[in-house]
Amino acid sequence: MNTSPASLPGGTWSLGDLTVTRFGYGAMQLAGPGVTGPPADHDGALAVLREAADLGITHIDTADAYGPHVTNRLIREALHPYPGSLRLVTKVGAVRDQQGGWPPARRPEDLRRAVHANLEHLGLDVLDVVNLRLGDARGPQPGSLAEPFETLVELQRQGLIRHLGVSNATAEQVAEAQTIAPIVCVQNMYNLAHRQDDELIDDLAGKGIAYVPFFPLGGFTPLQSTALSAVAARLEATPMSVALAWLLRRSPNILLIPGTSSVAHLRENVVGAGLPLSDEDLAELDRIGR
Repeated sequence: MNTSPASLPGGTWSLGDLTVTRFGYGAMQLAGPGVTGPPADHDGALAVLREAADLGITHIDTADAYGPHVTNRLIREALHPYPGSLRLVTKVGAVRDQQGGWPPARRPEDLRRAVHANLEHLGLDVLDVVNLRLGDARGPQPGSLAEPFETLVELQRQGLIRHLGVSNATAEQVAEAQTIAPIVCVQNMYNLAHRQDDELIDDLAGKGIAYVPFFPLGGFTPLQSTALSAVAARLEATPMSVALAWLLRRSPNILLIPGTSSVAHLRENVVGAGLPLSDEDLAELDRIGR
């Protein structure tokens, strides 16, 4: 297996002073059903994480709320002591409740507790990147992020966090965060069919800030599109491969974090994201979300 990051589709991007592969891995699906409890196949989950590292992936996205605590503990068991090039990106601002919800937890004491829990369960002294999760399960919601974001800035000054980002945020909240402290990434829902952040992506690209789409393949309901299926059939590829490849071509600041609990599916995603798309393909795909 070629373990060079240069062999991964999309090359690399800089999160501040940290270099990551544009093709990353999202660890949410390693937890049990509904992102709750342990995985059905513990050894299989460890194998996926080790395969990600062996493939040269240097960007793993996680959160201590996944499980809760399950995903971070799996990452530590599989990969600690971590390769020097590996970057773990986590998020705080929501917790997992016993009813399966994601209630906000953005009071200063909540955020301090979450940062220390991530450090403990990942086995780290400092977190590479911490995203402040805003909004709720319905998506971004308007309102100031000043108080919770300033709490994270203070933890950054204490040396517990290297870089900051925001997640599930409006464009106005992204702009507000930048008036408080530098950010290196924005993590929002975005894919071929959900193009609400097109303008934001282009603005961030001009500032050297990464955009990390979650649900890049449509989330819990896979992308369905006649145009997508037509392009995929023409290329003799799967619709999901085309959707990932389109994201990498959409803008150089887009970082992918597709999740899976299968080694075979992880490999398929890597190959799929590298699918070559012609200008004709891109034009046809671009019309899907317009």
